[in-house]
Amino acid sequence: MKKWMIPFTILLLLLVSACSNSSTSKEGSEEKEKASDTITYQSENGPVEVPADPQRVVVLSSFAGNVMALDVNLVGVDSWSKMNPRWDKELEGVEEVTDENLEKIIELDPDLIIGLSNIKNVDKLNEIAPTVTYTYGKVDYLTQHIEIGKLLNKEKEAQQWVDDFKKRAQTAGDDIKAKIGEDATVSVIESFNKQLYVYGNNWGRGTEILYQEMDLNMPEKVKEQALEPGYFALSTEVMPEFAGDYLILSKDPKADNSFMETETYKNIPAVKNNQVFEVNMMEFYFNDPLTLDYQLDFFKEKFLGN
Repeated sequence: MKKWMIPFTILLLLLVSACSNSSTSKEGSEEKEKASDTITYQSENGPVEVPADPQRVVVLSSFAGNVMALDVNLVGVDSWSKMNPRWDKELEGVEEVTDENLEKIIELDPDLIIGLSNIKNVDKLNEIAPTVTYTYGKVDYLTQHIEIGKLLNKEKEAQQWVDDFKKRAQTAGDDIKAKIGEDATVSVIESFNKQLYVYGNNWGRGTEILYQEMDLNMPEKVKEQALEPGYFALSTEVMPEFAGDYLILSKDPKADNSFMETETYKNIPAVKNNQVFEVNMMEFYFNDPLTLDYQLDFFKEKFLGN
């Protein structure tokens, strides 16, 4: 090789090497960026790769309030969420969907789908977007919110809300017990579809706050029949046996509530003592942070007058 070509050859090799390193570095950077677009969530059915910052979430059951509380955008929700009058503004423009509306869900182009473990078509939904399901009651209601926080890559925010809520609820519980007495009992009864139900301590309708956080007393008959299964169907005739000193009466204001006109109902001590607090079941149904905050404010107002 001629001497004058040696510097040129060295320069060419350096340029090729630099380009190669630059390309490798760029590819590595792109791979790292791509990897950071997703996280691996440990669901009850195994690891699932989900968006690190989901933008278009579909909720097929129960968890719309959890997602909204964490400021994540919803594009589709279940019918019960859409029926909640307190969420009219938040869910304006959000489509109502079911686990069988596959074409509609495809049109919504979700990047994440959330539902309960009993939803249908999970395999097909997974083809549309990563789908994560939860078994109701497998974890307690506050842990459930933290789990959804993990799924949405917002565990810290979820944990902060849980810690704050527990303090507020327990303080309110202490104040309520001081006012109504340590031995006073509280029942949660709902009128739905011409049937009465009494609830245990983990079935929404404010039961988690009253019994778990505030540690208020459940009537013995309710403990016997509703605590383990979560709820128990009643007839009007036996309702007095399940009614506590205070009664939270959840009902659909548009439905048939004629049981309230019966002498059996009117003679319940809580009714006669004006210690029945009526709620709209559509607003009180869930146990997500938005609903829990509303329930807590309601109980403080009704029991304490503030």
